[in-house]
Amino acid sequence: MNLSSLGFFRSLRNNNKQFAVIGLGRFGMAVCSTLHGLGYEVLAIDSEEKKVSQVLSDRIASHAIELDTTEPGAVQEAGIAEFDTVIVAIGNYLAQSIITTLNLKEAGVPHVVAKASSEIHMKLLKKVGADLVVFPEREMGCELARSLTKPRILDQFELDPEHSIVEVIVPEQFDGKTIADLQLRNRYGLNVLAVSSGDKFEINPPPNQRLQKGSAMVVIGDNKDIARLPL
Repeated sequence: MNLSSLGFFRSLRNNNKQFAVIGLGRFGMAVCSTLHGLGYEVLAIDSEEKKVSQVLSDRIASHAIELDTTEPGAVQEAGIAEFDTVIVAIGNYLAQSIITTLNLKEAGVPHVVAKASSEIHMKLLKKVGADLVVFPEREMGCELARSLTKPRILDQFELDPEHSIVEVIVPEQFDGKTIADLQLRNRYGLNVLAVSSGDKFEINPPPNQRLQKGSAMVVIGDNKDIARLPL
C-alpha cells in the first residue's frame, strides 16, 4: 500500500471486529481464513452453495451464507449493511463485482474493499464507490518479478513511486564491517532500520553494529539508491 491509501486506512475503526467477505474463490478464502485466524468475526458469502459449504467445513469463517449480492435488497435483508468493512472478492465477473459494490455503497456500508482484475475494472469500481481497490494477482506478479531479478531483496514495501523500505541479504562486501564503516547514509543515501540477529531483528542498530554476510538488514531510501547496493 502507498500514500494514496492513507485516507482509507485512517478512517477504519480500531475496534472493528466484524468483516464480511463476498466471493469465495482463492482470494476470498484466503482473506476469510486470515481474518478468522486473527480472531475476527467473519461472514463469508457466495452465490454457490458448494463454496459456502466448504467454508463451513473448513471452519475458516464465523458464519457463511449463500446469497446473490447483485439483488438490490439482498444486502439489506442479510444484514450485510450493518458491517463496517466488506471485502468484495469477486474478481473475474465484472458485472457481479461492480453491481455488488454499488449495492453495498447504496446500502450505506462505510468501507468497501474490492478486488479488480484490470485497469478498466478498477476505474468502474471506483466510479460506483469502492473505497479501496486491490490487484492481488498483479501485486504477486510484481513481487515474483522482483524476487527473480533481485533475489537478495527479501521484501519490499513501496512508500511512494520513488521510495521504499526493503529487507535485503547482507552482501559479502559488507561482511564484518560496522554500519559506521559502510557510511550507508553518505555513500548510498540509505538509513538502516534493523539488522537480523539469529531469528530476531535488532531495531535501530547502533553505528558500531557489525554486519554478517547472509544475514538480513532493513533499509529505507530512494529506489535508485537501493538499486546501487552491491546485491
